[in-house]
Amino acid sequence: MDQFLPFLVVGVSVGAVYALSGVGLVVLYRASGVVNFSYGALGGLAAMLCWQIIDLEYADWLGWVVGIGAATLLSWAYGRFIAPSLTHQDKVVRAMATLGFALLIMGISQWYWGDEPRRLVLPTDSGGLEVDGRRLISYTRLLALGLAAGLTLAMLWLLAKTPLGLRMRALQSNRVLSALVGVRVKRVDTWAWVIAGVFAGITGLFMGNMVRLNPIVLTFLVIPAMAAAVVGRLMSLPATVLGGLLIGVTETLTALVPEISRYGSSAAFLVAILAILWQQRKGIGLSRDNSHLD
Repeated sequence: MDQFLPFLVVGVSVGAVYALSGVGLVVLYRASGVVNFSYGALGGLAAMLCWQIIDLEYADWLGWVVGIGAATLLSWAYGRFIAPSLTHQDKVVRAMATLGFALLIMGISQWYWGDEPRRLVLPTDSGGLEVDGRRLISYTRLLALGLAAGLTLAMLWLLAKTPLGLRMRALQSNRVLSALVGVRVKRVDTWAWVIAGVFAGITGLFMGNMVRLNPIVLTFLVIPAMAAAVVGRLMSLPATVLGGLLIGVTETLTALVPEISRYGSSAAFLVAILAILWQQRKGIGLSRDNSHLD
């Protein structure tokens, strides 16, 4: 148990960041219908800019503001100027456009910062929760858990109780009809991209602290976030959070089994596939029940 508990705690904290990323993806998808593959690249850029500001010996808070602000600004710019021109394209085309945006950000970041080993240190790394004189979890990871819970609740409240949330849900139901009744579609979409940019920036800082600080590595951390969103069927925020936690815990606990430890990164795919099979079970059952009609 003493060996198991630290891995479980680390897995939950990493899963919280995956969950937070997934929530950002789901909020954007519910409003605009776009699967945002640039999410990881925006987070990676935020982490690299934050590290750069701190490395130049400016105040830590300035690095956080610049990093999150840059991710938010780029996300806003894409949602304001590029996404509207693709509104009438197929969903696959719109998703591939965000992938191109991600590759552009990743390429520029990799060209500028390269592969030198770095680590984004946060003030909350210095302390943590201790059990029997051993640190069980750092304040950074506790903060990640708290933000994941708090921001998810905030998004649930926004979608359920605010005029902006009402308009987002209207666009989710029928974009054409919403526009006909007066919903300013472009404005609502832009706000969704801004929210996604803020989430990307925040999660980028956490992942830059928890894993290798490298633009390519951080860009591809969109995969676990996407898998968490798949668990929630790109609609349910609570299910997305649950998916992120499951991925983080599964990924971390594989380190306890040497034979499968090298496959820990496939946890996202495993959880997503199992979730899809579970979600399709009723359809499979229905097709079997109706097989006698063929």
